[in-house]
Amino acid sequence: MPDALLTLAGVHTHIGQYHILQGVDLAVPRGGITVLLGRNGAGKTTTLRTIMGLWKPSAGEVTFDGRPIGGHDTPDIARAGIAYVPESMGIFADLTVRENMVLAARAGPPDPARLDWIFSVFPALKTFWNHPAGVLSGGQKQMLSIARAVVEPRRLILVDEPTKGLAPSIIEAMIRGFGELKRSETTILLVEQNVRFAGALGDSVAVMDDGRVVHAGTMQALVADTALQARLLGLSLEASH
Repeated sequence: MPDALLTLAGVHTHIGQYHILQGVDLAVPRGGITVLLGRNGAGKTTTLRTIMGLWKPSAGEVTFDGRPIGGHDTPDIARAGIAYVPESMGIFADLTVRENMVLAARAGPPDPARLDWIFSVFPALKTFWNHPAGVLSGGQKQMLSIARAVVEPRRLILVDEPTKGLAPSIIEAMIRGFGELKRSETTILLVEQNVRFAGALGDSVAVMDDGRVVHAGTMQALVADTALQARLLGLSLEASH
């Protein structure tokens, strides 16, 4: 795909004796949201961790903006402009929201204009700026973890299940927040189980099963095809609203 920012070609990943990724082919277009769907255990998180260098591919190629990054060290991949928001969020609960953000800004103190933009996306972070991150709600902690990833401009953000365990009202706020990130032309690869969230935001979609990508296309086409949804996911996006 000529406009792809990130591509995986025939990627295999072994974790110990387990062969998790079994020839993943994936293209992430620039400037939009690509959603990675699939049942539990399909290999979605392993795909993100392999891209980020936390697990090394045993075969295949990972290419970012035309340059191979497969097997590179995680700090080098981060310096290339990729940020990772794990499912665990990874915030420092004993530090304030401000301190969490300062730690994430590698180039020095966060840019005030950038912070103003982040506050416009996630207003709760301004409210709790000087509070320990541990007192935030689950949704607010997730917002902080995403804000840390974008405190400096990033070319690609990998986000693992940002709505897991969140109330519907918080999910609506997350949809608005990701919509703002999308408008900033940040490219996002999003692993998600909440199909309503995925359908509301995704531009392109890839469905994984048993360590492989078994379907790739536009989110619009998947949303419109209930038979395809049932075959790939065992559910209907429409029924999940």
